[in-house]
Amino acid sequence: MEDLFSPLTSCCSPSLTHLLKVTEAMAGPRPVVLSGPSGAGKSTLLKKLLKEYEGIFGFSVSHTTRSPRPGEENGKDYHYVTREYMQASIDKGEFIESAVFSGNMYGTSKASVQAVKDKNLICVLDIDMQGVRAVKTTDLNPIYVFIQPPSMNILEKRLRDRKTESEESLQKRLHAAQVDMVISKDPGIFDVVIVNDSLDDAYGKLKDALIEEIKKVQKTNLSS
Repeated sequence: MEDLFSPLTSCCSPSLTHLLKVTEAMAGPRPVVLSGPSGAGKSTLLKKLLKEYEGIFGFSVSHTTRSPRPGEENGKDYHYVTREYMQASIDKGEFIESAVFSGNMYGTSKASVQAVKDKNLICVLDIDMQGVRAVKTTDLNPIYVFIQPPSMNILEKRLRDRKTESEESLQKRLHAAQVDMVISKDPGIFDVVIVNDSLDDAYGKLKDALIEEIKKVQKTNLSS
């Protein structure tokens, strides 16, 4: 299990100066880092947020080397790229964070975040715990939100009902979820932790956490 979220050795090769230069140029709304185990309901909550606040939020599309699942679209759900392409981009310092999960590479490119912020939108980064730690080394200054399931049993049922995971992959995700839920309790990691036992209640808490930034963007858009 040592390579569950093994850091890419080259991920740390771009100097912190590169990261700071990019983040210094990223004037605009505070981004939102949305993290939590696969199956916790992040995607459902995010879709509700984007639907209610159309023109306020923008989704930072991550890169991955895994194959698209049925119904997923390149450039919308992920940027699906080859391992060679992604590794070369990481080596050039073009990624804010990257990680390996179940043999596949995932990451958030600087260009993806900048593209959203350039539109005066609140950029949403849906990333794992390793990504959260990487973002904390930059000057992005996001609002950190962790979404967790009511229990591990419920999480396991949700993942099994998807029927998209092998047993090995499912067990890795469950193990990662346990680790993440423990880390999420550490002081200073997240601004808010939301237990998604009721979708409406969880969504209400998510909006409460972001409403101040939402109002700022709404005000700016009305005056422009």
